[in-house]
Amino acid sequence: MYNSQNTSILVKWIYQFSKYYISCNSFISLMTFKDLNIISMKDFSRETIDHILNTAEKLEPVARGVEKSDILDGKVLSLLFFEPSTRTRMSFETAMIRLGGRVLNLGSVEASSIAKGESLADTIRVVEGYSDAIVLRHPKEGSAQMASELVSVPIINAGDGAGHHPTQTFLDLYTIRRESHLDGVKIALAGDLKYGRTVHSLCYALSLYGAEITLVSPKELRLPDEIIYDLKKRNIKVTQTDSIEEAIRDIEVLYVTRIQKERFPDPAEYNKVASSLLITPQLLEKADPKLKVMHPLPRINEIDPRVDDTDHACYFNQSFYGVPVRMALLALVMGVLE
Repeated sequence: MYNSQNTSILVKWIYQFSKYYISCNSFISLMTFKDLNIISMKDFSRETIDHILNTAEKLEPVARGVEKSDILDGKVLSLLFFEPSTRTRMSFETAMIRLGGRVLNLGSVEASSIAKGESLADTIRVVEGYSDAIVLRHPKEGSAQMASELVSVPIINAGDGAGHHPTQTFLDLYTIRRESHLDGVKIALAGDLKYGRTVHSLCYALSLYGAEITLVSPKELRLPDEIIYDLKKRNIKVTQTDSIEEAIRDIEVLYVTRIQKERFPDPAEYNKVASSLLITPQLLEKADPKLKVMHPLPRINEIDPRVDDTDHACYFNQSFYGVPVRMALLALVMGVLE
């Protein structure tokens, strides 16, 4: 029997539930991107990732300077980098400028109030008043999540210690899609898989596309067990080896990472493994001619410079792809595109 009171209660309950439902990052695919925090790849569905990559593809002519756009005219992006960065910082700057926006850069930490002892929390609150979005890189894992809970403007995580680097993962996925293919890709991740935050985020994202993943690293630098467990739980085929020669024969993409000296508490451990993986033209002769070699850069001695002149090398294209991808993310979280 119809009961107006019960109906009213039901409508209110549905309304409250829907507000909660769309506020959860786990249901990101059902919500608008406006004011969204970009913290971890685990917050994104395949549907949402595809939407970001499709948007980046539409904006690529603008990123290349072939077309012009001022969709972010009047918007201000603040960059807070507490760790060194070249590609991430400059690609965000380029992305914002290409879309007609402006950039505020914290600059060196030594020249800011942080040198006087100001907390990250206070800095974030102050910069919120100047910005439509904030890009944060910080050595402490969880810093981006903390910042997102303090302010109402979008926080974009540009790397938090050994935690997450989601915008790097988006551009990596875009590179794989543009240079090879994503669905069911056979990929080897080689190098520092223990401390490398780029591969931690990338592993989860690749699992959404049914990738076959080969992990190539010294035993000291293997991917953390919990990540391997998560991958296998998602029915992803995972193979581990310490031999790059063994892995190179049956893959379509090789993703090489730097052995990160700054992540090692013990210099002796770094020296032991620093040169254990080297990609050379001779090694690549054993690979599929269509194999693509990626690297998040900077490289130290992981890839022989002679590889640059081969058809395998796509790490400089990969670096450029950060511009259209970050353009897409900025335009989406600032609400000028849907």
